[in-house]
Amino acid sequence: MVNAESTAFRAALEAVRAVEPRIADAIAKELTDQRESLKLIASENYASPAVLLAMGNWLSDKYAEGTIGRRFYAGCQNVDTVESVAVEHAKALFGAPYAYVQPHSGIDANLVAYWAILADRVEVPHLRKFEKRQVNDLSDAEWAQLRAAFGNQRMLGMSLDAGGHLTHGFRPNISGKMFDQRSYGVDTATGLIDYTALRETAREFRPLVIVGGYSAYPRKVNFATIREIADEVGATFMVDMAHFAGLVAGKVFTGDFDPVPHAHIVTTTTHKSLRGPRGGAVLAQPELADQVDRGCPMVLGGPLSHVMAAKAVAFAEARRPEFATYARQIVTNAQALAEGLLSRGVKLVSGGTDNHLVLLDVHPFGLTGRQAEQALLDSGVVTNRNAIPQDPNGAWYTSGIRIGTPALTSRGLGAAEMDQIAELIHTVLTGTAPADGSKAKYRLDPALADRVGKQATELLAPFPLYPSVDLDEGAGAEPTSATG
Repeated sequence: MVNAESTAFRAALEAVRAVEPRIADAIAKELTDQRESLKLIASENYASPAVLLAMGNWLSDKYAEGTIGRRFYAGCQNVDTVESVAVEHAKALFGAPYAYVQPHSGIDANLVAYWAILADRVEVPHLRKFEKRQVNDLSDAEWAQLRAAFGNQRMLGMSLDAGGHLTHGFRPNISGKMFDQRSYGVDTATGLIDYTALRETAREFRPLVIVGGYSAYPRKVNFATIREIADEVGATFMVDMAHFAGLVAGKVFTGDFDPVPHAHIVTTTTHKSLRGPRGGAVLAQPELADQVDRGCPMVLGGPLSHVMAAKAVAFAEARRPEFATYARQIVTNAQALAEGLLSRGVKLVSGGTDNHLVLLDVHPFGLTGRQAEQALLDSGVVTNRNAIPQDPNGAWYTSGIRIGTPALTSRGLGAAEMDQIAELIHTVLTGTAPADGSKAKYRLDPALADRVGKQATELLAPFPLYPSVDLDEGAGAEPTSATG
């Protein structure tokens, strides 16, 4: 008997194939590739069939600018229901007094938060000279004038090489043009946040906003301490928990390490460790709610109603007891992976992990992050290169590899498999050498890469991805995992 999920996905692909078979083939091939990949990218996961199916429907056809009950278009009653349910689940999941689920991505969520803080904290003079100008048309001098008009707003966020994110005030991103930014980092000996140095910088710099959160920091953050620092200097405390939202939802991070009770405003993505659709959300204290509600049209266009439906499903899934078990296993697996690497002599930033990710320093292997990333990919191990503190190779070539456990934990792999993965990674790194003095080229015996790739495939075999989904005729598998 064919199950509902196989029927649904097969029918969807048949409808797509009737119009553009190349797209249907690419979608089907992506499922095959994901099933065969040893996915260790810390920012990726596998959404459930229910989440995926919630996105493929006629809610996509509806414009719904505005907020619940206050739309700029008629006929939004069903969108109101969808958004209300998503907000209800988000507030309950994170213990937040207010939630905004319209952002299309984490960057959008951060922009909503930044502008909400500015609108709440800064008295804006007349800005007519900047009206109707395109962002990319403004010179650096004009951006400086615009920041001055807003009161010379300043941001203090984690440095990129310490694990921060581009959207925390760095020049290539719009946040780096909106704010005069400084960074706090980590102690060079321990790889841990130096809260004393952070406090000293905040006292001297007097930022309008202090940003907590990270994309490549392998430890817990004491948000209670940073809130104390923010209060001392009169700053708004914002936390970007995009990477570790699943660990907050699953009650792995509690007390001083849960950002929601301590931050004025919290942003997140809804994929990554939260295992939902690609999108963003904002949680805030009540005093910022009115400003955040202006995210559309301040920053956003029409909300993606079909994605909000998927967010509601993902939040509902994350409120189940089994999600807390999953979240704990993410950390158990990350620590097992770290221990396996350390036991084989691999150098890790901060010497281990408290969360979902591990940051390898590949410099002792004579490699750049780019060389290591590609050699691992050749061997069936999918990772991404990442800068490490005081990285001599910069942000492009890097000296680090970031690996994470949310996706493989969704497939059911445990601590024993993490040790085997550590062995595969160590085998590839020791078998790779730089070539021609290049930071990109490398030498790796194809036979070694093939052997590791086959071992990776064998390792994954007992842990099928989407076991309830079979795109071939005669499908009838029953769900057997969190992704089923």
